[in-house]
This record gives sequence, C-alpha cells and structure tokens, in this order.
Amino acid sequence: MKSNRMEAFSDGVLAIIITIMVLEFKLPEGHDWKSLVYLFPKVLSYIFSFVYVGIYWNNHHHLLHMVRTMNGRLMWLNLLLLFWLSLVPFTTAWMGESHFAPTPMALYGIILTLASMSYWLLQRSIINQHPRDSHFHTIGRSWKAKLSPILYLLTVLTAYISPWVSGFFIVLVAIIWFLPDRRIEEFLREK
Repeated sequence: MKSNRMEAFSDGVLAIIITIMVLEFKLPEGHDWKSLVYLFPKVLSYIFSFVYVGIYWNNHHHLLHMVRTMNGRLMWLNLLLLFWLSLVPFTTAWMGESHFAPTPMALYGIILTLASMSYWLLQRSIINQHPRDSHFHTIGRSWKAKLSPILYLLTVLTAYISPWVSGFFIVLVAIIWFLPDRRIEEFLREK
C-alpha cells in the first residue's frame, strides 16, 4: 500500500475531529452581542484544539511524504496517533464547559502527551525503515520532540495550581510546533 492512502484516511479523520469540535457550540439563548460572552471559554478551548489539530495535520502531512514503504506497523502507529487525537473534541468540550477547571485541563495535557508520544513512535518507525540514510536520522533528533513531552507534563502538573499557567504551556508547545520541521522540507526537495 502507498502512503497516500493512509494520508487520505488520516486527513478524513482529522477533518471529522474538527467538525465534531465545532458542533459542540450551542446557540446562545439571547439575540445580542452580550449573549456571546458566555461562549468565550468554549471558543477559546476550540481555538486551542483547532490549532493543535492543524499542527498535527501539517506535520503529519510532511512526515508521510518521507514514507517509502508502507507496512502494518506504520498503519497501527498511525491509528494510535489518530486515537489520541480523536479524544481532543471530548476534552475540548469539557474544558470549555468547565471554564478551564483543573481536571479537564490536566486531562487535555495527558491526551496531548499521549498524542505526541504516538507521533514520535510513528516518526521513529518511519526513520527506522531507512537505517543507512543519515537524512532520516538527523530529522529524528529534533529538540521539539524532546521538549514537548516535558512541557505537556508541566501542563498536567500545573493544572491544579493554575489553569492559566497550564494554558501557557499548551500555547507554548503550539508555538514551537506551528512551523513544520524544515529539515523534512529540505529532505523532500533533495529527493
């Protein structure tokens, strides 16, 4: 199987994840601008999650262009990543409903930690398919991949101290990953 089939499936799942998140919005009871104020926590949690799903989609797209041979291991690791990302709408809705209470924030951090670990496993598996290609191993040594789980764990730990501090770490990781790994783009140009 070619990687474009797995990429198309993943794109569909990620599109559904975003759709589910936006469907969580309920119409306000009033008909004026003031009625929208109570939606602010839900909108903010939606923005967090939309950006995260977009970051995963973008980086996943770049990563799958490096795949030369598809195998069952890659397919299962990809499904593991999609599993954790499919839980993002639940935690997004819970954060918004609870106005960023500690437990929903902690669970959001846990889900993001597990998604990042799954992405790392998928990346490692793709890199390991090419043991003699130094370009692949250079890509695997990303400071982003090493720092992100630490920041996600800080998200979980600080959720019970201050949801705002926890949110800061969520935003910080998003900023770090906003641009895809340029080394992948360079590698693809050289290919």
